[in-house]
Amino acid sequence: MNHELNVALLIGAAVLLICVGAVRLSVRLGLPSLLVYLMLGVILGEAGVGIQFENAELTRTLGICALVVIIAEGGLTARWSTLRPVLGPAIALSTVGVGVSVAVVGVVVHYALGIDWQLALLYGAVLSSTDAAAVFSTLRRVPVRPRLAALLEAESGINDAPVVILVVLLSAPLAASGSWYEQVGLVVYELIAGAAVGLVAGFGGAWALRRAALPSAGLYPLAAIGLTVLAYAGGAVVHASGFLAVYVAGVVLGNARLPHRRAMLGFADGLAWLAQIGLFVLLGLLVSPGEFGAAVLPAVVVGLVLVLLARPLSVLVSVTPFSLEPNGFTLREQGFLSWAGLRGAVPVVLATIPLSAGVPGAQVLFNVVFALVVIYTAAQGMTLPPAARRLGVTAPAEPTDLQVEAAPLERMGADLLQVEVPPGSKLNGVHVDELRLPVGAVVTLVLRDGGAFVPAPETRLKIRDSLLIVTTEQVRDVAERRLRAVSRRGRLARWFAEHGEDRRQ
Repeated sequence: MNHELNVALLIGAAVLLICVGAVRLSVRLGLPSLLVYLMLGVILGEAGVGIQFENAELTRTLGICALVVIIAEGGLTARWSTLRPVLGPAIALSTVGVGVSVAVVGVVVHYALGIDWQLALLYGAVLSSTDAAAVFSTLRRVPVRPRLAALLEAESGINDAPVVILVVLLSAPLAASGSWYEQVGLVVYELIAGAAVGLVAGFGGAWALRRAALPSAGLYPLAAIGLTVLAYAGGAVVHASGFLAVYVAGVVLGNARLPHRRAMLGFADGLAWLAQIGLFVLLGLLVSPGEFGAAVLPAVVVGLVLVLLARPLSVLVSVTPFSLEPNGFTLREQGFLSWAGLRGAVPVVLATIPLSAGVPGAQVLFNVVFALVVIYTAAQGMTLPPAARRLGVTAPAEPTDLQVEAAPLERMGADLLQVEVPPGSKLNGVHVDELRLPVGAVVTLVLRDGGAFVPAPETRLKIRDSLLIVTTEQVRDVAERRLRAVSRRGRLARWFAEHGEDRRQ
């Protein structure tokens, strides 16, 4: 027993370290890291090292646990100031958009592949959810406009909830499904109740953590993660959407003024990486490569329907009403939203639900979904940066978060931002004092040509400079708007009525 345990720990540690090192490789290749982890699982499986694993029920259980952690991290790191303006379209994409995608894929699959309606709609439901892990990891490397990134992240965090409900309903026997209006009522109840549970857990947990005098700083991150898991379990107990409860609780906790907030976010980020690695490797173990070849052609057909028809239609129907508002979404932005709907581990995990329920054709569904995720995640992930540049939705000078564990920053309630000066930015040639940052924000360091120095007020910025800016939480949004304005119109941005709002350019 001890020998087997030691061997298991040896293999597990080796896999973990390989996956951590593979992140740099995936960044260089422009591939989402999840593909590397999936392929590693396949190599370890029956066709490679020879590890036999066929437990779909265990995979579904562990997959749901991993998704709870991944979605919690997405909620904890979401800033309310950027999330609030896109909340309407995000909810529309996660509900109306999901319905459109399920219907389109279901109808085409039913008639094109000759599959019965229940299984055809299952194809649509399983594939209608964008993957939080894939979206978060990819968008953090692609400098797109903040509201587009916020919308895609919010959609991927919210849409798991209705999709899981649909997959569970469609996986049940038709006789036990009930009438259509009962199913609609159940979906509405689960979403509303899930949001309510998340709000209670988030605000209640924030209130308790602000007043608790825990003896160690390391206990606060544990408590925060525990509260998000509590939200999921509480939602599940009252037959509500646990995934929506997790995301809502995470957003509330992440935007509350909690002690040791930076440590909490750093811990959640590391835990989410661990969950992603374990989940993707496990899914790679579950797949049977011998059945993979027969699934490639259906995967290509279904993927084309999803990417070229279902996703664009869902974006068009969901986002167009918000495009009629001042500063609404342009057709170029809608085109990017259509192409950036990445799939990842979530569809594969959802495919294990009908598989474990014994739905006829579920094994083929699982193989097709796995093949589709591998093919289209690679294609979309690698083409996302050039697509963003071609559509003109990039924001290369946008400030980005740097997670730094520093006690002084924690006590001051400050954030550390990094700003790049890309070619074409009008930050080029501007003196540091001409940035006119608000009181409470200051450029502390400039990285240039492999070296670093503390800038003086008369220091002139150059192309490819990297600025480190310390800003208090109160003036962070104002500082970001000012940096955005100077990048667009130069030191005299205000004379051109440019104030750096996150809008189409």
